[in-house]
Amino acid sequence: QVQLVESGGGLVQAGGSLRLSCAASGRTFSSWTMGWFRQAPGNEREFVAAIIWSGTSTDYADSVKGRFTISRDNAKNTVYLQMNNLKREDTAVYYCATGPTSNRPWRQLEDYNYWGQGTQVTVSS
Repeated sequence: QVQLVESGGGLVQAGGSLRLSCAASGRTFSSWTMGWFRQAPGNEREFVAAIIWSGTSTDYADSVKGRFTISRDNAKNTVYLQMNNLKREDTAVYYCATGPTSNRPWRQLEDYNYWGQGTQVTVSS
């Protein structure tokens, strides 16, 4: 059974930074595609970023490109999301998810098999 635990969320002022972490259980973490999604109140869950098993290919939503960076440490079974220059519209619950191994990052929710419980990010003006 795969378990994902997110951490690092919180309250931050606009223009500030946060780093989210997602610790995964499972012996084959290094083969998984990992993704970050977010869901704001009243909105559907949306893609934020994804990274393939080797870390050599990443993908970002246009709304976060240039501000967010996804990375992974396979030795620690952990994926990160560094969020800089945060904006009020980044306020949401952020979820990490695992998907099958691939040479390109997945962007669709249905491509992912397991999900974490989410961590709240609130950006104030």
